[in-house]
Amino acid sequence: MGTDNRNRWLAFMVLCLGSFMIVLDTTIVNVALPSIREDLGFSEASLAWVVNAYMLFFGGFLLLGGRLGDLYGHRRLFAIGIAVFTAASLAAGISSSQAILIVARAAQGLGGAIVSAAGLSLMMSLFTEPAERAKAMGIVGFISAGGGSVGVLLGGILTSFFGWHAVFMVNIPVGIAVYALAFRYVPASRPAALGTRLDVAGAVTVTASLMLAVYAIVNGNEAGWTSTQTLGLLAAAVVLLGSFLAIESRVSDPLMPLDLFRRRNLATANVMGVLWAAAMFAWFFLSALYLQLVLHYEPLQVGLAFLPGNLVMAVFSVGISAKLVMRYGLRAPLATGLGLAGLGLLLLVRAPIDGSYFVDVFPSMVLLGVGAGIAFNPMIIVAMTDVEPERSGLASGLVNTSFMMGGALGLAVLASIAAARTGSALAAGVPQIAALNDGYHAAFAIGAAFALGAALLGYKVLRIPSATSKQGDAELDEVAAAAD
Repeated sequence: MGTDNRNRWLAFMVLCLGSFMIVLDTTIVNVALPSIREDLGFSEASLAWVVNAYMLFFGGFLLLGGRLGDLYGHRRLFAIGIAVFTAASLAAGISSSQAILIVARAAQGLGGAIVSAAGLSLMMSLFTEPAERAKAMGIVGFISAGGGSVGVLLGGILTSFFGWHAVFMVNIPVGIAVYALAFRYVPASRPAALGTRLDVAGAVTVTASLMLAVYAIVNGNEAGWTSTQTLGLLAAAVVLLGSFLAIESRVSDPLMPLDLFRRRNLATANVMGVLWAAAMFAWFFLSALYLQLVLHYEPLQVGLAFLPGNLVMAVFSVGISAKLVMRYGLRAPLATGLGLAGLGLLLLVRAPIDGSYFVDVFPSMVLLGVGAGIAFNPMIIVAMTDVEPERSGLASGLVNTSFMMGGALGLAVLASIAAARTGSALAAGVPQIAALNDGYHAAFAIGAAFALGAALLGYKVLRIPSATSKQGDAELDEVAAAAD
């Protein structure tokens, strides 16, 4: 029994290493963005595609990745995802043009989606006892926050000493190790029963819809918001989204079962996830640009600037958030965390062109770290408060998908707002640095509105089961186990 338990935790460590690599990649690139922009000649708006290409394919294929694992075995899909992600990292690391880098980032997103979906299913199958599973998920939450912290710092170090190519090349040895160890330690999973259909049409239509919408928004300033191109792309995106909904209502095994959205808490949590992700990516993406382009920080200084907020986020997400949920329930910590994050973004609206880190940046970083750390766990739990246990994995996948899609669409909107405000300021004769700062201020204000809107939804719309209900007791017990 002891050997079996040891083997399970070794397999879990391999899966966590794969997850860590994926999480790392979501933040490690942010610090390198100004260097990438200068080297490859991106515009400020098109630079968002280095992030968006990854998020769109990650979010678009998360649910499909889980379905493929059900059909062909989760370990096999996990290994395939690691291989795709590693090869795409190599392509990104040696890229010398905008097109190659964006295609490689899209391939990284596809590989990351497969790894995340298959890895989560494998973790759930390794630990079936509720308290043990909750502890494992607590470790996964810590990796998510810790990976972001390490990514920002490591991105600064690698970009400063080796150039932006290194932020992609660092994935290659890790990916090779995870691929080899997966076949050594992770048990093969049995595919689902025959007869399950693969909803390829659903995945294609929803991904294409979101990609067209983001492309239209990113290029809206250059093409014109009322131009034939912009309106045509947005109309095509709406038609494809309608096609996706029609497909999901008819197929026997839908990628996204629409009946789940009749559940009040799940639907609300998904809307909150979209708003929250837009605010979070405003923080990571636009703050990095503000620090480098306005305050003239070196990449390593940017990494160190983000470190306090990310460390605070890690500390709060691992233990403190769960204890707050145990003491005050779900609604209060969730709304408070989102509200603090919104306040942190509001403080950045006043950041001047000659700002001081400890006066103008550090307080925002800490507030954002505390808010994100408090809100992360209860948001996932809320999504599953009115979903059957056998569908909890799907509910979690839906929230993760909403988070990635919200981040992509939100970042496209905020980058376009920043670029439009900067362009207007330049046309009015404002100096370039001040014009850039005006653009970032506008985007931070909208990002703060997104976070505060999510907080308001959490406080007013959610219907949380009372702690005296059996379901509420079971959920809070698992949170307590994760915190111990």
